[in-house]
Amino acid sequence: MLLKNASILVVDDDKDVLTAMRILLKSQVKDIVVEQYPDNILPLLKQQTFDLVILDMNFNSVVNTGNEGIYWLNKIRGVNKDVNVILITAFGDMDLAIRSLKEGASDFLVKPWQNNKLIQSIREVLTPKKSKKDKKWLPQVDGVKLLGESYPMERVLFKVKKIAPTDANVLILGENGTGKDLIARAIHDNSLRKDKPFVKVDVGALTTSLFESELFGYKKGAFTDARTDRTGRFEAANGGTLFLDEISNISLQQQARLLTALQNRLITPLGSNTEIPIDIRLICATNAPLEHLADESKFRKDLIYRINTVEVDIPPLRDRGKDIMVLAKHFIELYSEKYFKPNLTANENFFNKLKTYAFPGNVRELQYALERAVIMTESDTLIESDLVFSPIEKYSKRTETDNLKLETVEKNTILKVIEKHNGNISKSAKELGITRSALYRRLDKHGL
Repeated sequence: MLLKNASILVVDDDKDVLTAMRILLKSQVKDIVVEQYPDNILPLLKQQTFDLVILDMNFNSVVNTGNEGIYWLNKIRGVNKDVNVILITAFGDMDLAIRSLKEGASDFLVKPWQNNKLIQSIREVLTPKKSKKDKKWLPQVDGVKLLGESYPMERVLFKVKKIAPTDANVLILGENGTGKDLIARAIHDNSLRKDKPFVKVDVGALTTSLFESELFGYKKGAFTDARTDRTGRFEAANGGTLFLDEISNISLQQQARLLTALQNRLITPLGSNTEIPIDIRLICATNAPLEHLADESKFRKDLIYRINTVEVDIPPLRDRGKDIMVLAKHFIELYSEKYFKPNLTANENFFNKLKTYAFPGNVRELQYALERAVIMTESDTLIESDLVFSPIEKYSKRTETDNLKLETVEKNTILKVIEKHNGNISKSAKELGITRSALYRRLDKHGL
């Protein structure tokens, strides 16, 4: 459908939002109706046919605290299941908004929205859906697509697609080797800051003194070895993205300095009294579990809220099902070309050995194991004996016993069933012997 032929209903309890929407859309669409009170949605739908409803997630007239958007979405679909619905949400409602897509929402936008993004989203929603055979969106890092076809990675990549164009601060969680730095770069490369600097700092490796000089810079003479001025990483990233890796390893004193800079958006180099304004998008990453960050004796709660506007949890490779084969074939192709073995293939036993391994070192371990196999093989076919896993991972803190914990077993079972049914929640719930709502509760419980 052409945008100029569309009838749109906008529902939001903020009069300023309604005014902004009316001004923006009145010259773009056939008809624009705005409504402040959600109780009037159903009467309006019965009086007039709308092609699209743009719906706020939360209203002052509380219907179902924290879930108003989903409540009214279900009411709308009960009247007309074919009407498209775009939800508008604040950053804090991101997970709720993602859950609403399962309930039938067409898309969601984050406040404050950009007008061009809103128009683009409306156009996409009103355009007839393309064939399911169309390629899925995969972000790129330095021209190389991030690979992921499993259900857990589809959720990660979907979240990356939605949050990348915003300026929301992001916290990336995941075990070592899962690719947190690649996800951070993908967010930057698909953001409005993509043409500005992307600066990475491993803050966990910095001492207190290095932390100050590395992040905030220093002036000549600030300390014994300060022979020239040095620009800090905050200033170097100005206008772009600052990526702080291993954020959970910094001390409480370092956390206090970081929090001050983030709150004030000002830094002061060592040896200077002049404050420098900064404009950055912050991305942090850690391999520590969220409960570690929630411990106030180790991490300041006010800093957690500052860095964790949106959370992205990258699944370990052992939970990514078919991605192991997808990545394996990619790495074999990559290294066979690098080491001048263009006709290299792998037999079934080689792949079976990959499928049965737990990969405590995640994607990084898979990559190095396959590079070694390609280098060491003496034929044009990789066989089982060519695949040797690093003994380093045998001493990892994670053991096979971890996979026998009840919660881990439940999580892995849910992931396998959902992947088997290509993300269909109804079929997955039926096979698991639980209701759809129970499955949603378990998905939420495991952060899926």
